[in-house]
Amino acid sequence: MQSLRLVCFVLLSHTLLAVPFLRDTTEKASAGKLFRDTKFIVLPVVFKLPETGWGGGVVGTTTFSFARDSSFAKPSQVSFGATYTQKKQILFFVPFTVFYDNNRFYFNGDNGWFKYNFNYYGIGEERVPQEIFDVTFPRIRLVGARLIAPKTYAGLRYQYESYRVTGTQEGGELATGRIAGSDFSRTSSLGPSFLRDSRDQVFYPRRGMFGELYILPTAKIFGADRNFTRIYLDVANYFSLTKKLVLATNYTASAIFSKEVPFSQLSFLGGPKKMRGIYEGFFRDKNALLGQAELRWEVWRFLGLTGFGSLGFLGNEGDIMRFNRPKYTYGAGLRITAQKKNHLNIRVDYGFSPYADGNLYLTIGEAF
Repeated sequence: MQSLRLVCFVLLSHTLLAVPFLRDTTEKASAGKLFRDTKFIVLPVVFKLPETGWGGGVVGTTTFSFARDSSFAKPSQVSFGATYTQKKQILFFVPFTVFYDNNRFYFNGDNGWFKYNFNYYGIGEERVPQEIFDVTFPRIRLVGARLIAPKTYAGLRYQYESYRVTGTQEGGELATGRIAGSDFSRTSSLGPSFLRDSRDQVFYPRRGMFGELYILPTAKIFGADRNFTRIYLDVANYFSLTKKLVLATNYTASAIFSKEVPFSQLSFLGGPKKMRGIYEGFFRDKNALLGQAELRWEVWRFLGLTGFGSLGFLGNEGDIMRFNRPKYTYGAGLRITAQKKNHLNIRVDYGFSPYADGNLYLTIGEAF
């Protein structure tokens, strides 16, 4: 989900006040309870944007382990966010990651309902001036997988969106109706997912890797209004350089096969996780390739610093990948540890690029 360009001083004042409270919210499970080591983070959100006016809401997360699992089982996380703006726009989302039965089962989701406006900048190398469009849509993204070998999972991924564009900018490319999905698209996709997880920790890994490969057909037989297929690979690696220094790398590749794909479903670069420094979807095309690296330094007690950079490419069915047209971003960030045991951080990043103004990201958890 895209990050809002938030009012820094308001958010940071809340964050700094909240951290001492957050460090003491552990609930130990007693006999008969379903969960143990339950912890909560709740933060207020305040922002003001030209396209929204004033807005506010709340974001939060809870981490926990199942009482029946061993102490070596990986912790689970359920987050939520809800905001409302002066112009009656709504964002509501509930992402989660759950490890169950001593890591034998893995569940992941990114679900929500949105009535908001987003920016459009064109497709491929054909850039257009920023267009703001209004949209209403529900989103369902679910993964369920079972351990089939040590640290290896196999399962199914399902995704659904009913994407209704309710307003476009007069004279813009979307307003012409020539762009697929510029009025409405419904995607419903189901396919196999394969995962590998050798991380030593879930929220702040120092070594190991986490990766997913999925093949996701979108088809009318599943309830979609068109047919296309996406193949997606996402791999993150972690290297402990010193006791307080970690190098994290992330590689993603996305390819879509079809003549007509809704613009909202194209492979993209940008956002709070995939190429910080540009707007989510600033670059989009049928194919995308991205490499990221981040150096994470635990400076003092609950404070840390990071530096990061990204390099990405776009392509389509004609040229596969345009390596002669690279895109890059870079930036730095602050980390505030809100949960010491799991090393769950509040993340404040600022990314730069040569294509647009910088972007601020404030969220819970690492980018990858």
